[in-house]
Amino acid sequence: MTGFILRCLIAAATLFFTVWLFFTGHWGWGITMILPLGLVILSFFRNENMILALNQMRLGDTDKAKKYINRISAPHFLPRKQHAYVLFLQAVMNSQEFGFAKSEQYLRKAIGLGLRTGQDNAVARMHLAGICLQTSRKTEAEKLLAEAKKMDNSGMLKEQIAMMQNQMKTAPSKNQMRMAQMMGGRKKTPRMR
Repeated sequence: MTGFILRCLIAAATLFFTVWLFFTGHWGWGITMILPLGLVILSFFRNENMILALNQMRLGDTDKAKKYINRISAPHFLPRKQHAYVLFLQAVMNSQEFGFAKSEQYLRKAIGLGLRTGQDNAVARMHLAGICLQTSRKTEAEKLLAEAKKMDNSGMLKEQIAMMQNQMKTAPSKNQMRMAQMMGGRKKTPRMR
C-alpha cells in the first residue's frame, strides 16, 4: 500500500514538473522528462516484483522468485491479469506454508480473474485437482483434470496429468477410508524372530 501511494506521489510530481518545464519554455528538458514520466506511469501497469519473480523462475531460482512474489502485499491494486498471476504464483510457491484451504482459495480466485494462456489455466487446474485429490474429493479432481487436459494445447503437461489419473485409480475411496477407520486401521502383525 505504501509503495502504491509513493508511486502515485512520484507520478504526480513528475507530471507537474514536466508540465511546468513546457509552460516556462524549457522545451528540451520538458521532452527529456517525458521518458521518466512514461516509466513511472508504466510501473502502474507492470509491477517490478512480478517482473523480477518471473525472471527468477525462468532462471530456475525458485527461492528468489518466491521472495519477490511474496513482496507484493496488495495485489488487488494491480491490473486484473497481473492480480490473477500474483495469486496463482503465491498459491503454487507457498502451497506448503498456506495449506490446502488457502492455496485452493487463491487458485480459484486466480482462475476466476482469468489467466492469459491456456497452459497457465491447465497448470492451475492441475494443482487444484491435486488439492482436491488430497482432500478426498475425487469427482471434482477428475473434472478438473479433464479441463486441464483440454486446455493443455502444447502437450507439456500430458505426463503429469496421466500420472495424476493413475494416482486417482489407486487412491482409496471415502468408503474404504471409513471402513479402515471403523476397523481401527491396519493391524500390525507381530514380528517373527
